[in-house]
Amino acid sequence: MPDSFSPDHITDRVIERVERLLLRYEESQRANILLQEQVNALTYERDSLKSRLSAARARVDALLERLPENASAVSPSSSSY
Repeated sequence: MPDSFSPDHITDRVIERVERLLLRYEESQRANILLQEQVNALTYERDSLKSRLSAARARVDALLERLPENASAVSPSSSSY
């Protein structure tokens, strides 16, 4: 049975811990890359949606400007329900 305080045992434990830390670091790096890709995709999607919203607002504003001024004051008797 090896002595838990022997230099070989301590060295083995340090090596084992360093290897585990390196694995965790590599996993973290891979996760970080995947998360960055998601951020990039969502940023692109957000920018695209903002652009589409702006274009839709401009179209609605243009349509509103084309309406006659008295369009909102239509008398109820002229509507056909």
